[in-house]
Amino acid sequence: MSDLTTTDHRVESSQAALSVFVRNKHLSNGGGFSPARTVLFVHGATYPSTVTFDYAINGESWMDIMARAGFDVWCVDLLGYGASDRPPEMSVPADDNPPVVDTDDAVADVTKVVDFILQQRQLPRLALIGYSWGTMICGTYAGQQPEKVERLVLYGCAWMGTGGAISTGQMPGAYRMVDAAAAIARWQRELEDDQIASIASPAHMAAWAEAFLASDPEAARHDPPQARAPAGVVKDVQERLQGGVRPYDPGLIRAPTMIVVGEWDRETRPEQGRAAFELLSNEIERRYVMIGGATHSMLIENQRGALQRAVDGFLQEGWER
Repeated sequence: MSDLTTTDHRVESSQAALSVFVRNKHLSNGGGFSPARTVLFVHGATYPSTVTFDYAINGESWMDIMARAGFDVWCVDLLGYGASDRPPEMSVPADDNPPVVDTDDAVADVTKVVDFILQQRQLPRLALIGYSWGTMICGTYAGQQPEKVERLVLYGCAWMGTGGAISTGQMPGAYRMVDAAAAIARWQRELEDDQIASIASPAHMAAWAEAFLASDPEAARHDPPQARAPAGVVKDVQERLQGGVRPYDPGLIRAPTMIVVGEWDRETRPEQGRAAFELLSNEIERRYVMIGGATHSMLIENQRGALQRAVDGFLQEGWER
């Protein structure tokens, strides 16, 4: 019998007749719930939570590790990703429709998911961990509803000027197609051979890419298999980040906030996280942490322990709001 209780939920999306997938893990014999120990993970532009935060390495995912440390851990697959519903535009050729599921759509669904969790646990607030595009989503939400955010972690902080591989400079259709080779090439982007060898083994990268493809039930229809990813975030990268428009106002955030970056991140570069950090209010507890020898994907790399320890320490630190 597992020491963890895992429960899967469906939460109504802000888009009619669709729902998003939400997973919860906590100790089976755990005690009461509290804002600082109730955590929601929000994923990035391409890979769902279920193959990032809940991807098991050596038998444990990051969600498992946090749950065993006494956290009440939740994750969401945003609309169009993983185990969540796909908008109907993703079932026809991509060029038939404009990009779907942008940041505003994602914020609306995260709002519904947060309210669902707070109602389930009878709590006023929780902690948010956003990854990559998820930092734009969580940063926006934390500014809009500061009273519901206990603490905020922005990992791989997306900010203006990013040259991320998801954007080609051309406006896409409704969604993108990603195969294993593209996912691994993006992971290794601009790295030297010795750096690639230090972050993860080829077998590990291949196994993770296979798990990612399996998260889309239609991936096997293609040869080679390809997973769909909504393109709304690409539109936002082009119109906001590459257009010099702030994706949200960090000065509105009132929760203690930590920005975590990887030394070798070529998607959301360390200087972009630093720029967002400088815009946080001096009136809140704020941290900027760089993890050495890590890329944008450090949560599934050899340096994942350093990331996990930094986040764990920040969430458990005992200051008062």
